[in-house]
Amino acid sequence: MAQIFHPSTNTIARVSLFSGLFVAAFLLWILAQWERSSYVTGVDVEVEQVVQFSHKHHVADDGIDCRYCHTSVETSAFAGIPPTETCMNCHSQIFHDSPYLQPVRESYENDRPLEWTRVHRLADFVHFDHSIHVSKGVGCSTCHGRVDQMPSVRQTASLLMEWCLECHRQPAVYLRPRQEIFTMDWRPPADQLARGKDLAKEYNIRTPAELTSCSICHY
Repeated sequence: MAQIFHPSTNTIARVSLFSGLFVAAFLLWILAQWERSSYVTGVDVEVEQVVQFSHKHHVADDGIDCRYCHTSVETSAFAGIPPTETCMNCHSQIFHDSPYLQPVRESYENDRPLEWTRVHRLADFVHFDHSIHVSKGVGCSTCHGRVDQMPSVRQTASLLMEWCLECHRQPAVYLRPRQEIFTMDWRPPADQLARGKDLAKEYNIRTPAELTSCSICHY
């Protein structure tokens, strides 16, 4: 009986199978890179606001503490967005007639909150509590970056689960003394790992196994 398929068919089949696996792996890699891109995560993307509030000016130049505006950061899951009255504490006296601040004055006069655009947004199925992180020694700049150097605040971390787990797996690398939580230019010392382990014991940080449990963030 004559041979139905040409001998080269076996080679073509092997090459096709290998090529298919390679293409599938390449597409998965492309998808992974897409999920980590700034387009998806929002990293380093400047967001247009109703008033372009400069953290650099208020924090670095004027020395205003984070807690002056984000009043509930130590006691609540939500750090808090300052009401217009907080802005007017200063701007009823300084720059009170600046055209740049007209939306602030209108908000105050009409008793209507400013509609800020959120910069850091987690998925609805993720629970994040600011107060517990602050009380356990996680500084603002660890998650938000050097906001004191940002004329326009932007997201510096991906906020992906892998980013959260990096800290939860080895918290000692990131912990700092509580008195340094709001220090923007704090840098870990040379012996950070040893000090971090001491702080983990002092602050009663849970074990990595507990910190990486699904129920910590999803419940």
